[in-house]
Order: sequence, then structure tokens, then C-alpha cells
Amino acid sequence: MGDVIYTTKQGDMWDYIAWKIYGDESYVSLLYKANPGYLKTFIFEDGCDIICPEISGINDETDMPEWRDNEDIESDALDGVSDGEDDGSFE
Repeated sequence: MGDVIYTTKQGDMWDYIAWKIYGDESYVSLLYKANPGYLKTFIFEDGCDIICPEISGINDETDMPEWRDNEDIESDALDGVSDGEDDGSFE
């Protein structure tokens, strides 16, 4: 597919562009790396062309901190969750 060029509108900000293109504000750093000429810009003017790199090659597993593995995530997400009936008591 390749990179996408996003043309800013007056008032756009980095996090909004990341959300608009990738659906997640956490990709702002990817935009920073691809657009070093705009690093001092916080609020964009109308008409700036922002390079938005393709992210299909990014693997969530490689972005995982070393101390965390996929098995822990699933079990931690369910800590304290019961599939039994609620008897109204606290444990």
C-alpha cells in the first residue's frame, strides 16, 4: 500500500492526525520520525503535507516490553473477574 500523505486543516494537531489516519493516538511518534521538519509545530496551519508511514509491518509482539509476554496479558486482564453468580459479598 505505501505511505499516505495527510494534508492538514487549520488547527490539526499531531494526536488528531495519528487518530485520523491510524485510529490510535499512540502512533504520534511514528509521525514525528517521518516528518522531522515539523517537530516544532504543535498546531498546524492549513495545507501542510504530513507523511503517514504504512504500519502493516509493525508487530504488536515486538512492541511488547521484555518483562511482559502474551500469556500474562490474557490472564491479567481477567484478574478479579468471576464468571459465577454474584452473592453480594466482598472477598
